[in-house]
Amino acid sequence: MTALPAIQTDFTLRDHNTFGINAIAKRYVTISSLEMLQKVNAASEFSTLPRLVLGGGSNILLTGDFPGLVLHICMAGMAIVGADDGATYVRAAAGEKWHELVLWTLERGLGGLENLSLIPGSVGAAPIQNIGAYGAELKDFFHAATVFDFETATVSTLDKAACAFGYRDSIFKQSLQGRAVILDVTLALPKHWLPNLGYAELRQEVAAQGLDAPTAKAISDAVIAIRTRKLPDPAVIGNAGSFFKNPVVPAGQRDALMERYPQLVSYAQPDGSYKLAAGWMIDQCGWKGRSLGAAGVYEKQALVLVNRGGASGQEVLNLARKIQEDVLARFGVTIEPEPVVV
Repeated sequence: MTALPAIQTDFTLRDHNTFGINAIAKRYVTISSLEMLQKVNAASEFSTLPRLVLGGGSNILLTGDFPGLVLHICMAGMAIVGADDGATYVRAAAGEKWHELVLWTLERGLGGLENLSLIPGSVGAAPIQNIGAYGAELKDFFHAATVFDFETATVSTLDKAACAFGYRDSIFKQSLQGRAVILDVTLALPKHWLPNLGYAELRQEVAAQGLDAPTAKAISDAVIAIRTRKLPDPAVIGNAGSFFKNPVVPAGQRDALMERYPQLVSYAQPDGSYKLAAGWMIDQCGWKGRSLGAAGVYEKQALVLVNRGGASGQEVLNLARKIQEDVLARFGVTIEPEPVVV
């Protein structure tokens, strides 16, 4: 087995979370192989420390220094691993950047992931959140994940059913939270590809480009254009993308809200419930563009909270809680954060 990798002490995580929060990890280690992970997991000197698995740092809010061991997953590699009549199977290591995987598949003529273009973060984090955008979700293409269990020190493969995917949810945020880490993900990309233009904003962007029969690459370009216009670049201003989930409510509650707020943006769900646009509600509460201290709400998209410079994680969290209170008071709807709060 490989030697114990270098462990760093009092390591700043500022460059490893997209909010740019200057939190300090008591111990930090880069994990580039299963063997490294096994070695660190077996080391007695770390057995009593709290553990935090870190990927791209795009879906996390650090509210203070971390008093334990941060495992930064940096495993690399992408490959086509098989095919059948319906799909081509692509496997990517957990440390790869999600958007680079999307581009890699498109370069090889494989459609399916284009609606999920430019979503920040790593491949290993994608199933945890069941990432989604513009009418597509990871679960639509998920085949399997290879997982390491810290408690049993075993490696197993979980299929789609075992992952219990929901809206921005999975088994990795439930019973396996803190217990398992994803090593790689295998996706099933359709051989008989059809464009997914269910979202009006995406249809309008494609139409504006004069494309009657858009390719997967053209749809990806359209998604990138939309996201670039609406969302801030974390390299310029710290953020974690959409900070709040769109709440799902029963039809009766949605209908009552529509009577009071005819402009309410909502989307019918297969089970008869409705998903409400959290950004619209936050905007109606007057938060777009406002700040509390160095934490603020992005001027172009009320779903996005930003670090305007030197904000602490606690400042961002305080802002989020104030927004939640105002939305609940006005609409009677609870909105929940997307990022993991540490």
